[in-house]
Amino acid sequence: MIFIHYLKKLRDLFYKYIVWRKYKIGKNFHCARGVFIWGRDKIIIGDNFYIGKYSSIETNCVIGDNVIIANHVGIVGKYDHNYQQIGVPIRLASQIRDKNYAWKGLHETTYIGNDVWIGYGAIVMSGVKIADGCIIAAGSVVTHDTDSYSIYAGIPAKKIKARFNNQEETQLHIESLHKKQLK
Repeated sequence: MIFIHYLKKLRDLFYKYIVWRKYKIGKNFHCARGVFIWGRDKIIIGDNFYIGKYSSIETNCVIGDNVIIANHVGIVGKYDHNYQQIGVPIRLASQIRDKNYAWKGLHETTYIGNDVWIGYGAIVMSGVKIADGCIIAAGSVVTHDTDSYSIYAGIPAKKIKARFNNQEETQLHIESLHKKQLK
């Protein structure tokens, strides 16, 4: 069992320092098998990050600290292919990976705050800002910015409730996290 633990650590280091070396990845990074990460301009990932099996980030993305992304999650671009290119089938149209791509979404960035949990099979569209403390329910499709410390669900994702029972609990949580960072 200890051998498997070290093998996983070695895989994480291989991806962090070899495969995805052009991106900025913080401490305690873990990616499960089958994860794909690509951003045209940037990927920045904070500390204590986990991304589950077969998930992908395929857009410019800035992710905070203490974020967990479940299995089969997609963080994807809205405009990865120029579907308005006259006389060209979508399959052959210019795409965001092309050096000369000059259509919509070129420098769009997705922001995911600190202390966020994105559930199994969720999809987050490019350009969205997921605020600190949010939970995105399994299977949701996030097409718009979120409010902090809220739970979102559905297609498209809508706020279903606050994460904590009241504002005092939310504030206590934020203060506790801040104290831990100062230590």
